[in-house]
Amino acid sequence: MSWESLLAFNLVLMAAIASPGAALLYFIKTTVMSGRAAGMATGLGLGTAAALWTLAALLGLETVFALFPWTYTALKIAGAAYLIWIAIQTWRHARDPLPEAPARHGKSALSGFLVNAGNPKSMLFAAAVIVVVFPQGLTAPQIGLIVLNHFLVELAFYALFAVALGSAPARRGYLGLKPVLDRIAATLLGALGLRLLIER
Repeated sequence: MSWESLLAFNLVLMAAIASPGAALLYFIKTTVMSGRAAGMATGLGLGTAAALWTLAALLGLETVFALFPWTYTALKIAGAAYLIWIAIQTWRHARDPLPEAPARHGKSALSGFLVNAGNPKSMLFAAAVIVVVFPQGLTAPQIGLIVLNHFLVELAFYALFAVALGSAPARRGYLGLKPVLDRIAATLLGALGLRLLIER
């Protein structure tokens, strides 16, 4: 595993975190409605669940690939199709307003954790990105580094976003840039999907 692979993983990960979905919508609503501290706590829960999905994908893929080598190609094709589908949907709905995030009860961190833990798309995304970015045969320390890295990137993103959303001008600015941000994310995700299909 190279540092270039880790950097590529982080770039795609940040694009995925920033693209509207259940996690980001819930985070935005919590931060806007309850303040920065609640937003940061929600981000902690979201990041923990997402990192655990990555761990599950890494451990599961290593075992499956060892037992059934043909699943590597099958997963590449399925992952490519999934990423391209996300890219198309994100591009198509770039100008749509943000829908109302569902209200949830309980502590912010636990609620954030449950939002991502109950979203199997997080694991599908992690598996698709891992296949194209990282080589097979990762060691335990490398897997640990990837999972820790994922958690820290999520935590940093949500902490910075919580601070940024603390002001009304910043909130208005985000909504104004949503079409541009969505299309950047769609381009990155679509390019990754095409790379999955092209590379042997």
